[in-house]
Amino acid sequence: MQVSDSAIRILANLLEARTGQQLASSRRWRIETALKGLLRARNMESIDQLLTDLVSARDPGLADAVVDALLNNETYFYRDRAAFDLLLSSALPSLQSARERGKRLSIWCAGCSTGQEVYSIAMAIAEDQARWDGWTVDILGTDVSQTAIQQARSGLYSQFEVQRGLPVVQMIRWLEAEGEGQWRVLEGLRARVRFRTHSLMDAAPPPGRFDIILCRNVLLYFQEAARGTVFARLSQAIAPDGFLMLGAGETVIGQSKSFVSNANFRGLYSPVEVPAATLKSTAA
Repeated sequence: MQVSDSAIRILANLLEARTGQQLASSRRWRIETALKGLLRARNMESIDQLLTDLVSARDPGLADAVVDALLNNETYFYRDRAAFDLLLSSALPSLQSARERGKRLSIWCAGCSTGQEVYSIAMAIAEDQARWDGWTVDILGTDVSQTAIQQARSGLYSQFEVQRGLPVVQMIRWLEAEGEGQWRVLEGLRARVRFRTHSLMDAAPPPGRFDIILCRNVLLYFQEAARGTVFARLSQAIAPDGFLMLGAGETVIGQSKSFVSNANFRGLYSPVEVPAATLKSTAA
């Protein structure tokens, strides 16, 4: 089953309109594979049939299902250990000192996919109980994919997903076997985090000023204008002294005036104070 150029254009436009992400040429080979399960579930014989129903809008939920299928939900526990080391050894201790009076910290994992990043942070904090005793640490994970967020909330992962990045000691401590080849995050750890669907292109980010925002390996799929919009959203959602962490192949340099490289911690970015009127016009 070969996907026509016209079909690719329709799907690419839908994905970008709904999420801001581009369907790069390097990812177009996987369209057929990505949509195969959806075609089977809806008893459709071809992508052409799917597009006919999509254009006719006879099924309101079809567009969401197509976007969900096309998204790249690649993630795993403790992805990029160097980033987690930076977070745990530098960013968190620095903010802990600054927040000592209120003993409250908020972390937003934007584009968290199926939740492994969120649970990795929760594990690390729970395992350093002496440091965080008496603190309230709110960890929010968001993603545009409803399917991904459903899995994140359930905390249910396959053997393969668990083995990617998670040491055996932590696997045994924080997950329990459930069925054949399935593992579920313990209820106590699930209670430490929360998830919600959210598009980075939405007009308003999740409420509150976050101390740390992780938006890793997400923006590389966005075109330049969309990245600028997202950075503007993030700058409105971060505390004045907060930290932004991007993926290893991502940067704010030449992309945004809302953030600058942090002078003390390489790999972290700090928000630039911008007049409210400027922020409003940028996000419009």
